[in-house]
Amino acid sequence: MKVIEVKNLSKTFYVKEGSSRTIRESVQKIFSKKNDVKEIKALQNINFTLDHGEIFGVIGRNGSGKSTLLNCLMGSIHPDAGSEIKVKGKMLRLALGMGFDSNLSARDNIYVNGSILGLSFKRIGLIFDDIIEFAELEQFVDLPVKNYSSGMMAKLKFSIAVHAQADIFLMDEFFGGVGDESFKKKSENVFRNTFLDGRTIILVSHQMPTIEKNCNRAMILNRGVQLSLDDAPISVKKYLHFMQKTKERKKT
Repeated sequence: MKVIEVKNLSKTFYVKEGSSRTIRESVQKIFSKKNDVKEIKALQNINFTLDHGEIFGVIGRNGSGKSTLLNCLMGSIHPDAGSEIKVKGKMLRLALGMGFDSNLSARDNIYVNGSILGLSFKRIGLIFDDIIEFAELEQFVDLPVKNYSSGMMAKLKFSIAVHAQADIFLMDEFFGGVGDESFKKKSENVFRNTFLDGRTIILVSHQMPTIEKNCNRAMILNRGVQLSLDDAPISVKKYLHFMQKTKERKKT
């Protein structure tokens, strides 16, 4: 079953270049025929479909349009006229630490962060102990998280994230394998054997081994243009070859 269909997706941003420093410059611009608005084509004619349960990778250099694509899918950015986006099911953009407040305790942050990730307060109450137990933070539940070590924070963020509820997840970077070594093994096991099972995911990552290992297919973006869409291992090879050629051209 197709859960996402994207056809002719384009997004153009219009950025005003420079600013008037004086009234005289402002008046001159009014009567000037010079166009001081710059067009930035963040996405150009993107096309793909996504099946239920598929893990779909998006790869590309910084500025290639990956974040713009996710924002268009979420509806936080309106695409250009003629673009078509069809989504079946609840979509959630997942990022570790979304909505975290360092001055709040783990208890309060679980409720705040959990609600952002689509959990009702009733549901959070039912799984609260599981979140704390999995994060191994039973003794620190009411301590402000600003006093947590980076490892403790990673455990808490991961534990909340894996309890999120949605049909389709948009993920910025892979978040399995966090915390100390023993917790990394546990989190990777839970992520791969529980979270990924049957979920539909669009994964944006700069880590090619992550794309190749977890994704069914992957799309390469460059300066808003869809260069290719293939099985993940093929896309990774194409992308690495593209990057190597780019480096060689820069040297010459």
